[in-house]
Amino acid sequence: MARYLLGSAWPDVAPEAPAPLSDSDGPGQLARARAIAGAILEAFDRHFRIFREVTQLARQHFVEGDWQAAREASARRISLYDKRVREAIALLRDRYGLREADHALWQDIKFQYLGLLYGHRQPELAETFYNSVFVGLFDRRYYNNDHIFVRPAVSTERIEGEVPAYRSYYPTQEGWGVVLDRLLCDIDAGLSYENRRRDLCRLLGAVRQLPMPSSGLTRHFQLQVLRSVFYRNKAAYVVGRVINGNERHPFVLPLLRTDDGRVCVDALVTESDDVANVFSFARAYFMADCEVPSAVVRFLLSCLPGKSAADLYTAIGFHKQGKAEFYRDFLDHLRNSSDCLRIAPGIAGMVMLVFTLPSYPYVFKVIRDRFPSVKRTTEAEVVAKYRFVKRQDRVGRMADTWEFSHAALPVDRFDPDLLQQLLEAAPSKVGIEGEQVVIRHLFIERRLNPLNLFLEQASESALRRAMCEYGNALREIAGAGIFPGDLLLKNFGVTRHGRVIFYDYDEIAPIEACRFRRIPEPQTPEQEMAAEPWYSVAENDVFPEEFATFLMTDRRWRRAFLEAHADLLRAGTWRAIQAAVAVGHVPDVYPYRSGIRFSPGLAESEDSRSRVAS
Repeated sequence: MARYLLGSAWPDVAPEAPAPLSDSDGPGQLARARAIAGAILEAFDRHFRIFREVTQLARQHFVEGDWQAAREASARRISLYDKRVREAIALLRDRYGLREADHALWQDIKFQYLGLLYGHRQPELAETFYNSVFVGLFDRRYYNNDHIFVRPAVSTERIEGEVPAYRSYYPTQEGWGVVLDRLLCDIDAGLSYENRRRDLCRLLGAVRQLPMPSSGLTRHFQLQVLRSVFYRNKAAYVVGRVINGNERHPFVLPLLRTDDGRVCVDALVTESDDVANVFSFARAYFMADCEVPSAVVRFLLSCLPGKSAADLYTAIGFHKQGKAEFYRDFLDHLRNSSDCLRIAPGIAGMVMLVFTLPSYPYVFKVIRDRFPSVKRTTEAEVVAKYRFVKRQDRVGRMADTWEFSHAALPVDRFDPDLLQQLLEAAPSKVGIEGEQVVIRHLFIERRLNPLNLFLEQASESALRRAMCEYGNALREIAGAGIFPGDLLLKNFGVTRHGRVIFYDYDEIAPIEACRFRRIPEPQTPEQEMAAEPWYSVAENDVFPEEFATFLMTDRRWRRAFLEAHADLLRAGTWRAIQAAVAVGHVPDVYPYRSGIRFSPGLAESEDSRSRVAS
C-alpha cells in the first residue's frame, strides 16, 4: 500500500532510478529534457548564491552592531526559497510550455538532472528544489514516485568544499595555551578582541574545571572547530567538538560585541543541555555561511545525538531541507511503528484541532472550519500569524513550525475518535480518499508538555521554577515585539530541559498595537459590584492586573508567579517594554546558563530570574 505526503507517494519498495533515454526517444526529446533539467539546476544555483549573499551580511551587521538590519536580513532570507521556486516555474512554463505532467518526459528530465548533480556541492538541496518546482508546476496532488526525489539520490557523505569545513587542534601535543590562543586568532568574526589574553586565561580556567574523561586523554586527542561562524541575535557562535578516541563532545564559544566595537568570549559552553539549547527549535535560524551545508550538518550530528538532520538543516537556515528531512523520517517511522494518531492531551483549542502520534515527538495542527464567536479571527489571519512568527527572532520562547499542504496518511493509523473530529471540525480540509486521509493544510510542531498539565503534577520547587519560566517567556516574547494575546497556560509548553515555550499563535499581535491600561477605580458602589466592566474596553486594550485572576486559577500557581513577576501585573511594565521596542531596542538573549558566563556584568542572563526562583 502506498504512503502519501506532500504530493509524493512512498511505496513499500523503493522506486528504481529512471532509465536513461534510448535512441527511440529521439535527439529532440533528449535535448529538451537536458535543457529543462539544466534550467531547474540553474535556478537552484541562483537561489543558493543569493541565499549565501544574504547570509554573509550577518558578519557586517555584527561588526557594525546593526541589530535591526540583522533581523531584517534573517526575515528576508526565509522568503527567498519560495520566490526562487516561483521564478523557476514561471520560466519553465514560458520557455518550454510545460502545462501537463508528461510521464516519459519527466522520467528523462529527472535522469538528466541526476547527471548534472555529479560533483555538485549541495545535491540534497538541489533535489529538494527540483521537487518543489515539479510539484508547483502541475495542479495535481499526487505524483508517481519516479517524477521526484522521494529518497536522496546522491550521497552527501564525503562531499567537501574547496576549504575543509573545520580546523583541527592538538592540545596534548602543543599545550592548551598555545592551541587555544591559535584557535582565538583563527576566528574571523570581523572584530579585534577587547582583551585576547584575558579571554585566553578565562578559557584555560574553564577547561581546567571540566571533568576528565574516565579513560583519560588518548594520544590523538583533538579539538575540531567549524570554520563557519554562526551569527544570531546579538552574538556570534564558534562551534566545535572534542575528539577523544571514540568519544565526541560538542562545545560552543559565544562571542559578544562590546560597546566600543570589539569582541569578547562570553563563555565556554560544554554541557549537553546548554549546547542543545543553542540549537533549539524555539530560536531564530543561524546566519552561518556554508559552502557545503551537508558537511556542517554531518559535523553537528556526530556530537549532538539528540538532534536530527531535520533539526540541524533548519537551525542553519535551510528550513525547506529540514522539512524534507522531517517527512522522510516521519514516513520511515510510520512504516516501522504501529500506534495510532490520536487527539493530543490537554484542553482542546477553539481554533486548531491538535493531534499526535504517541511514539513520535511532534504534534499536527489543523485549523477548524468554524471558530466560536469569541474568536474574532479568520483562517487567513491565523495562517499569516504563524508565518509571521517564523520570520521573527523567536528568542528561545516560540516554537518553530513546518507548514504542509496535501498531506495524506493511512486511514488505519487514525484513532476513530480523532478521525471523526477531523471530519466534523475541518471538512473543507480533511477527506478520505481510498485508504488515505488527505489533509489539505496543516502545521507541525515539536510536541511539548502543556504547562497547565505539567503544573498539576509538579513538585513545589518544579512548580515555582515553571511559573518563573512562564513569566520569563512573557517578558522575552514581548521584548521581541510580540504580545502573545492568549496567555492561558495551556498555550505554553515545558521542554525536557524545563524551559517554557509558547506555541499557540492565533491571537498574537505586534506589541505596538496593544494599549496597556490600568483598571479605573470605581466611582460608585454599583460600579464596584458590577459583574461586567463598567468602563469602556477597546479591542486592543490589555489590563495586566487581570492576569493573575484569570490565568492562574490555582492559588499555588498565582503565588509562585507573584514571587518572581509581580511587576508583570502592572501596565507600566508592559508600556516600558513597548517603548523599548518602539525605539528599536534589541534585547540580549543568552541560550546558556548565567553561571558559566565569563562576563555576566554585560547584561542579565535570560535564565537568571528562574535560577533565583528555583
